[in-house]
Amino acid sequence: MTGSLAVAPRPLIDWGISARTYEGEIESGDAYVVAPFPGGVLVAVIDGLGHGAEAATAARAAVATLQEHAEEPVIDLLPRCHEALRKTRGAALSLASFQAVTGTMTWLGVGNVEGALFRVDRTARHPRDSLMLRGGVVGYRLPPLRAASHAVFAGDMLTFATDGIAGGFHAHAPLGRSPQDMADEIQLRYGKKTDDALVLVATYLGDAFRGAPR
Repeated sequence: MTGSLAVAPRPLIDWGISARTYEGEIESGDAYVVAPFPGGVLVAVIDGLGHGAEAATAARAAVATLQEHAEEPVIDLLPRCHEALRKTRGAALSLASFQAVTGTMTWLGVGNVEGALFRVDRTARHPRDSLMLRGGVVGYRLPPLRAASHAVFAGDMLTFATDGIAGGFHAHAPLGRSPQDMADEIQLRYGKKTDDALVLVATYLGDAFRGAPR
């Protein structure tokens, strides 16, 4: 018997999300995007200014824009979001694009959504890289932009967190934990009760183009 079997492409990341809405509010101003595209995946976390319905409106506008244009370079996605959010109160936004063929992650952030990349290779020169955030508000004032790229290997982990998560959440490497377990733990240990809070953790799984991970 002859025939063919379609095999789904291996996902580039495993990820987990933990979110909490500010007490008394129905909607959260914090949102996220995990959007696969041919040869890669876009990961983003958005924090609409303030909290409540208006913050949620701003976050939804960013989510819709990022999902529609996920395959574009991050340096182009920020201006797209800026235009889409002009009639909203604006947002902080950090995003990272993983590319399978090159085995790289390119990231960029405006506002105060913190990001950190933890390397599975404990002997690496930089076991942890922190996202260099640019001051500004997407939708109101966009600063000059410059994205940064890093090689990534299977087991490397990315964390994004809004300012509803207390600083210092990335003091301990999450390596070896499942992304969902780590996201839940960060929320439990560092989540504030004075704002919406969202944390996303993603593990890079490697890909066939790069060969065996280190």
